[in-house]
Order: sequence, then structure tokens, then C-alpha cells
Amino acid sequence: MVNESLRIGIANDASSLRKLSLLSYNQLAQYDSPSYYKLCAISRAAGILASRKKSLKRGFPTREPYTLRPQLVSCYGFRVRNGWLEIPVARGKRFRLALTKHTLSVISQPGVKPRSFTLTRNRLSLSIAKESPSIECASTVGVDRNLRNLTVGNDEETREYDLSKTMRVASTTMRIVASFKRDDAKIRRAIASKYGERRTARTGHLLHTATKTIIAMAVQRREAIVLEDIHGIRGLYRKGNGQTRKYRGRMNGWSFSEAQRQLEYKARWAGLPIIHLSRRETRGSSVTCPRCGERLQSDKRLRRKLWCGKCRIVMDRDRVAAVILARRGRVRFARSRPPIMIEAQGGAVEAVKGNPTPTVIPGVDAPKLTHNKS
Repeated sequence: MVNESLRIGIANDASSLRKLSLLSYNQLAQYDSPSYYKLCAISRAAGILASRKKSLKRGFPTREPYTLRPQLVSCYGFRVRNGWLEIPVARGKRFRLALTKHTLSVISQPGVKPRSFTLTRNRLSLSIAKESPSIECASTVGVDRNLRNLTVGNDEETREYDLSKTMRVASTTMRIVASFKRDDAKIRRAIASKYGERRTARTGHLLHTATKTIIAMAVQRREAIVLEDIHGIRGLYRKGNGQTRKYRGRMNGWSFSEAQRQLEYKARWAGLPIIHLSRRETRGSSVTCPRCGERLQSDKRLRRKLWCGKCRIVMDRDRVAAVILARRGRVRFARSRPPIMIEAQGGAVEAVKGNPTPTVIPGVDAPKLTHNKS
């Protein structure tokens, strides 16, 4: 149904959900399936076509989209009963899947509701939502994202979480992929995809360990999370900017957005406010002295440490940035406290409906549906 919707959308130059629904819904009547599966297929096709249209506008050549992996996604019609997930397949008929003990323990928590499911050939994922009561915070804590660490702190205390292992994972992956010299583009892509997924999983786990601790400490101390705006930072590391190829590759492989994503959804899940500073508010956060406000000076011998010409002290630039971000976030928090608290509550609705900040936690998995060890 997704491929049929894609064909109709390309033929009629339709990428919006409304136009694609009007064109393809009636033509999907040939498929014997509940109507909400058709709506979800159209929604998925509309997202693929919108992404393709954006790429074409930017001048990137794209191939005609076509889905290969069978996938069933829906937020309607299913239910959890007696440890089983029941999915409607026809009028009066349901397909049952056994859920693991961990999945049942998660969805049985107070306030947790399954909102949608994604079914593939060998995996079932549930998206769940929870109405979290907002936490009344008395202070803020700044999070400075760096290539080798996550630095968190304010005027009272700063903490540093080592992420240097993510760099070793990235360099090892690149070295392994580059070692395969077979002159076959298809095989090279398959190998790169395999090791790329492995790298993403290992990096995500390392970030998960750090962000989980950060949120737990913030909840315990009732501190709002302050995040800086570093969009467009990739533009600093392009060819011709005077940097080595190795350095550019290292910086462009930095997963700063994944750290922000994990912090955001975990904070909303706990009911913790998130404060996003603008680019103007973020400017100069790592080179401003937290004592006197003067601009800090750098020295190659000090590496990542800076010194203040007025205070005559040496400070770590990452810890300085965390403190300055916490201060600027506290000013914003004091000025607009009610809107921030409303944002922290979040609306627990389906991601399919286009909620801008869904309180959805993916990855509560059921057992594999097949016994093949492929």
C-alpha cells in the first residue's frame, strides 16, 4: 500500500498528506485490510515524498522511492489483553503476539498507555506515552555538549561525563570499513551499513548511560535542563576551512543531536522542564569568565583551559560553558516560567498525528516472531 501510494504521489506530483489521501485512498480499496492501515500507509508515503521533494529543492539527485521491507504501523484498533498484543487483520479476526515480561512491566506502570505499534518480519515495537506531572524546579543546570565529554553544572557544582570511547568506536568502524577493498559497490554499501548500524548502537548506549545519570541527578535536585543552540556547527568543519581531513571527519561524526534527543525525551518523561537557548543567548558561553564577565584568553599550552586576565585564574572551558548556560537559562526560566512548565508536561499523543513534541518512548520490544537465526 505504501508503494502504491508512492506511485500515485509521483504520478500526480503530490507530497502533502491531504492531497495524497484524496488521490490514493479509493485506489487502495483493492487491498483487503482495515481502513486505518491504509491511512497509516498513506501517511508514511507522504513523509517519504516530502523528504524527496526537499532533497530535490536542495539540488540533490534522488532515485524513485520504493519500500522493500514489509512493515505494519498503526495507532488504532490494537489492544493488550492477558499478556498478548491483539492486532486486527480482518473483520472479526485478530492476530495475537505474546509480550515479554519486561514489556508488560513497563506498560503496566501507572499512567503509561500504549499508543502505536510497528510490526516487521522479526520485530515488534510499541510506542508508549505517559502523562508526567511537572516538577517545580528551583534552579537550572547547563549541559555543554562536546566531542569527548558531556559537561553538566551550575554555580554550585559541575560534573563531566567521559565520551572519549565514542571516538574510538567511530575510528575503529571507519578503519574496518576502509579495509575492505573489493570492487563491488553493492557489497561495500552493505558492509558500511552493517558496521554503521553497529557504531550507532554502541554510541547510543554510551550516550544513554550519561544522559540517564544527568536526568536522574536533575530530578533529585529539582533543576531545569538548559541546552545550547549549536545548529549549523557542521559548517565550521568543511573543506577549505584550514582543518585537516582527519579533524573534519572526527567533528562531522560527532553525534551532538543524539545527546540532545535523549536528554529531551527523558526529561519530558520525568516531567522536567527543558530550556532551549537561542543562538544569540548561546554566543560566547565558553569564553566568558563566570566571576567577572571578562573574555577569557586561550593558550596552546593549556589545551582546553582558559585564563582570565582580570581574575588571574585558569578554568576549564567546558565547565565554564556549563555554568554560563545555567545562568542564562535561569534568567529565561525566571522570565517565562509558566510557558516552560507547560512545555514540560508535553502532550501524550501519537507521533502519527504530527505532534511537534510527542511524549513517546520507542523500543519496548516483544520477542522475535521467527525462530530463524539469520
